[in-house]
Amino acid sequence: MIAVVFLLILLAVSVGAAMFGGAGVSQIPVGQILMLVGLFCVFFGAGIYIAAALGILGIIAGFAFSDRPFWNFIGQMVWGPTTNFILVAVPLFLLMGEIMLRAGLSDKLYRSLNQWLERVPGGLLHTNIAASSVFSAISGSSVATAATMGSVALPYFRQSQYSPPMVLGSLAAGGALGNLIPPGITFIVYALITETSVGALYTAAIGPSILVVMLFTLLILWHGVRHPMPKPAPIPLAVKIRGLLDLLPTVVLILVVLGTIYTGLATPTESAALGVMAAIIAAAFAGRLSLSMLHESAKATARTTAFIGLILCGAYLLNYIFGALGVPRALSQAVSDLPVPPWVIMILIVGFYLALGTFMEGFSMIVTTIPVIFPVVKALGYDPVWFGVMVTMLVEIALISPPDGTVLYVLQGMRGTPGPITDVFKGVMPFLLVYIVAIVLLMIFPQIALWLVNT
Repeated sequence: MIAVVFLLILLAVSVGAAMFGGAGVSQIPVGQILMLVGLFCVFFGAGIYIAAALGILGIIAGFAFSDRPFWNFIGQMVWGPTTNFILVAVPLFLLMGEIMLRAGLSDKLYRSLNQWLERVPGGLLHTNIAASSVFSAISGSSVATAATMGSVALPYFRQSQYSPPMVLGSLAAGGALGNLIPPGITFIVYALITETSVGALYTAAIGPSILVVMLFTLLILWHGVRHPMPKPAPIPLAVKIRGLLDLLPTVVLILVVLGTIYTGLATPTESAALGVMAAIIAAAFAGRLSLSMLHESAKATARTTAFIGLILCGAYLLNYIFGALGVPRALSQAVSDLPVPPWVIMILIVGFYLALGTFMEGFSMIVTTIPVIFPVVKALGYDPVWFGVMVTMLVEIALISPPDGTVLYVLQGMRGTPGPITDVFKGVMPFLLVYIVAIVLLMIFPQIALWLVNT
């Protein structure tokens, strides 16, 4: 479905360029795109996995439209991106998060933060956001963050008077921070496709991450004031301070990973390897390190990495065919010739991603659309680093957008008591609107992301 809508958008832009006299419209292969739309409809209706659909469509399009012997280069096309050094960071960050989860450090993290936040208006809902934010800095994955924090947090709410929709919504919003807060995996994939600096993307993400967390916190404060809850008994300050020791392994891990990147001591891939070693040492100190634990962590990592790798391979094959047909070049030329300001086109691109996120998975959206959208963005004069942060935030919105947000179904599956998934949909909507406000602010004030990079 993602590609159907995406290709229809290409057609809409082609028609718009034709109406306004865009110079590049004649170069856009409208007939070929119409045929690909039909094939995508068939694939989507048949329920084919996205990786297989992308690869098969690439092969069909290559045989039908390309005059190059592309089949001689399929192996090279797939081998190139999958052997890129920077992509090694993806399984390493995933492995680090899996080890931390099985070492039980996420439970200590949640309990320690809860001691400081439970008496604030909004109570445990603040702990959901704070714990998810901290765990995101060692996870790199929204789904992993949501699953981990959901497994830890939900037992705290089962005997409480908190609104189930608000609890689930705050956990979904906190989980969505997994890709935005460095070291998010989406930044690595975006950097690989667009040849942008991962370090610059991580630096640019700091400001927007703080902005989103602050907006979530204000929303929960507003909810807490409107719906006050009985405050628990105060915890002695000495107990709270001792509880901060439980944060020490997580803080050290964050310093090892992000500190080495920001200071230039290591590349993201090298810092990910250091993070895995630090996670193993932390698990040993926690008394949870064992061969079986490492084996389960490696299996979960291999499963997720294979999923990502197959989508990348299929996307790269299809993108190669698109490039051979001249779609990205012609589209960027047609859009840049439109007699409208660049911000109008950018609003359309943002609206396109927001609509796309209501029914498809975020990672597939990145690898399928960026190779075609990115040349348009560059032709409009926008900063690639800024756009990388924007796209990552839009992917986060996709992960919590009903009816197909992946994070929503992860949390629904983890609920100990039965309840309709509409609880999750209802609870996440205020946070979804707040996230869109953050997108608008980033468009109006791009220095939120770029100031630290330029400084």
